[in-house]
Amino acid sequence: MNLHAKLQQRAEAGRPLRVGVIGAGKFASMYLAQVPKTPGVHVVGIADLAPQNARKNLERIGWQPERYSADSLGSALANGTTFVGDDWRSLVSRPEIDIVIEATGNPVAAVEHVLSAFEQGKHVVMVTVEADALCGPLLARKAHEAGVVYSLAYGDQPALICELVDWARTAGFNVIAAGRGHKWLPHFAQSTPETVWGHYGLTAEQARRGGLNPKMFNSFLDGSKPAIESTAVCNATGLTPAPSGLAYPPASIDNIANVMRPNSEGGQLHHAGQVEVISSLELDGQPIPYDIRFGVWVVFEGDTEYIRRCFVEYGVRTDDSGRYACMYKRWHLIGLEVGISVASVGLRNESTGAATGFRADVVASAKRDLKAGETLDGEGGYTVVGRLMPASDSLSQGALPLGLAHQVTLQNPVAAGQIVRWTDVRLEESLPAVRSRREMEALFASQPRAAA
Repeated sequence: MNLHAKLQQRAEAGRPLRVGVIGAGKFASMYLAQVPKTPGVHVVGIADLAPQNARKNLERIGWQPERYSADSLGSALANGTTFVGDDWRSLVSRPEIDIVIEATGNPVAAVEHVLSAFEQGKHVVMVTVEADALCGPLLARKAHEAGVVYSLAYGDQPALICELVDWARTAGFNVIAAGRGHKWLPHFAQSTPETVWGHYGLTAEQARRGGLNPKMFNSFLDGSKPAIESTAVCNATGLTPAPSGLAYPPASIDNIANVMRPNSEGGQLHHAGQVEVISSLELDGQPIPYDIRFGVWVVFEGDTEYIRRCFVEYGVRTDDSGRYACMYKRWHLIGLEVGISVASVGLRNESTGAATGFRADVVASAKRDLKAGETLDGEGGYTVVGRLMPASDSLSQGALPLGLAHQVTLQNPVAAGQIVRWTDVRLEESLPAVRSRREMEALFASQPRAAA
């Protein structure tokens, strides 16, 4: 890789990549903490609904006040500083900006932001993976039509999984499975913001003092976020989910190759070419030593005797047969690594992962018996949990995507464990996110081979 050298060249030529950031929460703050140490990048503006909170975050990560003192986007462009405001439309419309980083975490808002960026000829790094799970295949298509690049965010697990899958395939290996790690027990699927801290081992008071968001943390714990991220991986890599969704088999890193091989060969995969999530807990709740909880992995095949001998000669940890091997990253650095996407998109016009088809979906499933008239509260809340399923099943069942299951009213009761359907809710059809999802479903329903 020579991205750093290319960034230095841009800095020396006085032609930095000009970036606009929408949303200045935790993820974006982690990226912004690295910007002062990255040559050839100028964050021209930050748009956030609460600019005062954005400025507090900039202070927290160590930005000097003069760095974000610009009183307009024009002055920020002129003197190399950053303007902080609340108007994302003005930010996206500036012709000088090359790349927009969408980091709001709100899938409905994110779709509107991204579509506007495409119309303005901007590349997009999509941090809000919930929006990619909602309609990433359509967004990737629209980016191509607009002549710009749409990319998952490096540092987040989906892009890192895509990288491992690409590495394996580029080296000539057949990919058997890939995914991420997670702390999981089956009853976590019913967890709510009131129960999340007990599962994490914190008291509510400790969480309050730490400023931790229980709904956000619960979206990871209850399996919604793993389902969202697995959807993005499937749609970007061509891997597919098992018909029943994620199984969360427990395994240490050294045992992933044994567990993630087809069940016909003693493993727990429904099929080769599957996405899955590995649990860091045994079924009795005991922690697994040398776990992959915060990391990503890929299992690939040595399909000849010669390759399998090479595995042995170079100490590669394989399954018991010696046929399947695992490569992994044990940790990911989230927003601290997003600069890789910015550089790849801006310098090479290459994404760090983007949908190539509609193969998987994450849909809303009832956490408990839900009554007509109740309001759904989205991922991590009290009413629904995300379930991974093949896209063809989601389409045939009319399942409601999880990204649209927030602040919408149920028209029909839904029993615990059952999926919520489009016909069960009232949605604002004029919203860009709803229109885009409808357009994507119509597109791929008429092209069944694209969803295979």
